[in-house]
Amino acid sequence: MAAYLYADVQVTDPALFEEYRALVPAVIKAYGGRYLVRGGASETLEGERPLNRNVLLEFPDMAALKAFYFSAEYKPLIAMRQRAATSNLIAIDGVPSAA
Repeated sequence: MAAYLYADVQVTDPALFEEYRALVPAVIKAYGGRYLVRGGASETLEGERPLNRNVLLEFPDMAALKAFYFSAEYKPLIAMRQRAATSNLIAIDGVPSAA
């Protein structure tokens, strides 16, 4: 069952965040992940949530998602992202595929 990593990101250091953006795709791919949403225009349809940068990654399963997040390769990139932005990251299980 697929798993998703949702990130709500408020960039505070655009130059450093661009460096992070250049480095992270290879690590995501190495753990079987792929981008479904990477920034792009967004619009609040209900509520009063601020419009930050939204990212949605898909991984084959929760084990792959967590292997990515807790990997030695991603650890220094987490530190870089945390210096460049304020983020909320949420791991979400998908729904089972129909047989």
